Amino acid sequence: MSWRSERIWIELITGSRKTSNFCWAFILFLGSLGFLLVGTSSYLGRNLISLFPSQQIIFFPQGIVMSFYGIAGLFISSYLWCTIFWNVGSGYDRFDRKEGIVCVFRWGFPGKNRRIFLRLLMKDIQSIRIAVKEDIYARRILVLYMEIRGQGAIPLTRTDDNLTPREIEQKAAELAYFLRVPIEVF
Repeated sequence: MSWRSERIWIELITGSRKTSNFCWAFILFLGSLGFLLVGTSSYLGRNLISLFPSQQIIFFPQGIVMSFYGIAGLFISSYLWCTIFWNVGSGYDRFDRKEGIVCVFRWGFPGKNRRIFLRLLMKDIQSIRIAVKEDIYARRILVLYMEIRGQGAIPLTRTDDNLTPREIEQKAAELAYFLRVPIEVF
């Protein structure tokens, strides 16, 4: 989502509050809770879950392993719920042609670096770069970067945005035209 006028362009960045993250956190929570309940019921010798009679699962070693997987899953699930609650990765990119300033803001994890805020001068922007990356499935993903003089490249899109090559090219062209900088393709 973005907002644009003649002099200001604001691009809102979605963070970890995505439908897929909610689904994975919920599925992981329920699955790990099931593992923990089966391990606990094998330890107590009672049927806490009616689907699995405790006599079929011996506590040592199956019940211990099930309990371990349940506890590990609850930790991972709580991590996912925390990133969703804190909305890690969300923020905005603001390009102000009137002031000649670019602001990049992102929310991080709680602590010293919770707020990540970069303020750059537009005259330091060398180019808008489109880079091709490959993920673990050998799919090609296009990522948009802003090349800054003396500071390297700042990513403007996420690798999981799933934008088509045409959308990335159009976004890069519009942004390069707005900032009056060239486009590089790698």
